[in-house]
Amino acid sequence: MSDSEYPTANVAGRDVPYDPEQLRKINEHPCYSEQACHTSGRMHLPVAPKCNIQCNYCVRDFDCVNESRPGVCSELLKPEEAVRLVQKALEEYPYIKVIGIAGPGDPLANEETFETLRLLKEKFPTPIKCLSTNGLLLPEKIDELVKYDVGNLTVTVNAVDPAVGEKIYSFVEWNGKKLQGRKAAEVLLSQQLRGIKMAVERKILVKVNTVYIPGVNDDHIVDIAKKASELGVFTFNLIPVIPQYKFKDVVPPTHVEKKAMQDKCSVYIKQMRHCQRCRSDAIGKLGHDVQGCLYSKE
Repeated sequence: MSDSEYPTANVAGRDVPYDPEQLRKINEHPCYSEQACHTSGRMHLPVAPKCNIQCNYCVRDFDCVNESRPGVCSELLKPEEAVRLVQKALEEYPYIKVIGIAGPGDPLANEETFETLRLLKEKFPTPIKCLSTNGLLLPEKIDELVKYDVGNLTVTVNAVDPAVGEKIYSFVEWNGKKLQGRKAAEVLLSQQLRGIKMAVERKILVKVNTVYIPGVNDDHIVDIAKKASELGVFTFNLIPVIPQYKFKDVVPPTHVEKKAMQDKCSVYIKQMRHCQRCRSDAIGKLGHDVQGCLYSKE
């Protein structure tokens, strides 16, 4: 499929046309449309501090205002504070079309996420609602996301084989237990695949993020792209690993290596090639963030 084509969605093996509201959620979302990244902005609300897994490439305990990477923010907001900030942002930057929750932890592991979504639905029904997750709690939370009009969803899937996944995750917190090794990877993968399937069935547009980790999952990424396509995922975003934590000695893929991998995956699924690895408090157009200006007025 061409990177620019999206006439239909693959739902349970059938090609189903996108409805007008889904097309709006594609055409006005800068992650789902490269054209939209020049005209539409997004706003991430950092209301979700807790995470229920530990990835071996993830460090969330420090922040630099000049950093652009997932999992960091300058300050956490309470749901009411977040909604007040949305009001200011929409007044000053009317090109913002998307309001998302992307951490700095996993949104589905935080009750603050759902209170924020409730307030957003009540006060700002028109902007697109977006959420990013590791997918561990997605099957259990999917109907709440539908209730609060979440139309775009990003799920980070770094492996579709537990033998690969166990190299990427230190632990998974599941049903009150801390799982490690193969069992942790199996539970996470099972939940991710179930959750993505359920989201697509509910007409949520899904993007899969995959962290490209040379020497760990690089021989496996095309398999992830294939599986995402089979599940009806809309687009696939390949993110080079940032060397830190247990993968601090890993050499990230070069731009040429990343493009070559995207080209291989594009045979199966539309590629997002313009990702800016947004912070959990990012505001503005991709590559043109304004959160510093907005937060300074708080």
